[in-house]
Amino acid sequence: MRPGGIAKNLTATVLAVLFVFPVYWMFSSSLKPQSEIMTKDPVFLFTPTTGNYTTATGVDLFWTYVRNSLTVTAGAVLLALVVALAASFALARMRFRGRKGLVLVVMMAQMAPWEVMVIAMYMIARDNDMLNSIPLLTLIYFVMVLPFTIWTLRGFIAAVPVELEEAAQIDGCTRGQAFRKVIFPLLAPGLMSTSLFGFITAWNEFAMILMLNKEKESQTLTLWLTQFQTAFGSDWGATMAASTLFALPVLVVFLFLQRRAVGGMTAGAVKG
Repeated sequence: MRPGGIAKNLTATVLAVLFVFPVYWMFSSSLKPQSEIMTKDPVFLFTPTTGNYTTATGVDLFWTYVRNSLTVTAGAVLLALVVALAASFALARMRFRGRKGLVLVVMMAQMAPWEVMVIAMYMIARDNDMLNSIPLLTLIYFVMVLPFTIWTLRGFIAAVPVELEEAAQIDGCTRGQAFRKVIFPLLAPGLMSTSLFGFITAWNEFAMILMLNKEKESQTLTLWLTQFQTAFGSDWGATMAASTLFALPVLVVFLFLQRRAVGGMTAGAVKG
């Protein structure tokens, strides 16, 4: 192997270790007794215990938090996909006045930091008696992931040759049928990449739920992660166990969709 190839492999190995080590440490700490977590020197060899997971999942309303997280995440992603499919098709295939301006607005909305809207969102929700509302939270997350979904799917639709639609219409399909039978099956990578992005965004969001949903019955798993405080300090074992459980769904989905999702992100970003 050439020296350049050795250097590249060594660099890749070092970067992989740097990225993977925090995940390993989180998982290993979730299996350690508290006494071995709070030591001066790191402990690599220990007797695993599942007590931290018992503590993490034994908090009040744990399954309510799980249900709320799944509800708002799935609802936001599905709504974004439905709306974005129609919007991205219009932007990619139709010519109308204001089209370029609308594309610019979508890009600006994608770049805007949503944290600056927290106070405004709180005041609107308070004035309309919509605090502690799962539907409102789902709607907010839907709006957060919609711009990226539109932008990426627009690139995929633009990459599909228009001749395929025209051929389908010549064969007797309406424009809607041509979209459903020709374009939609070709959008699988784009749908997976945008779904993954939307899932991660909605699943991990913290600021909105912290401000808008104060009642425990309407909170999600992101606030569940903050509950492991005792009179003697943080219960780091339970915190690491909760963090591992919280990250597991995203990790599983990402590993399952990794190849096509990563390809979808790059292709949808540069085509069209």
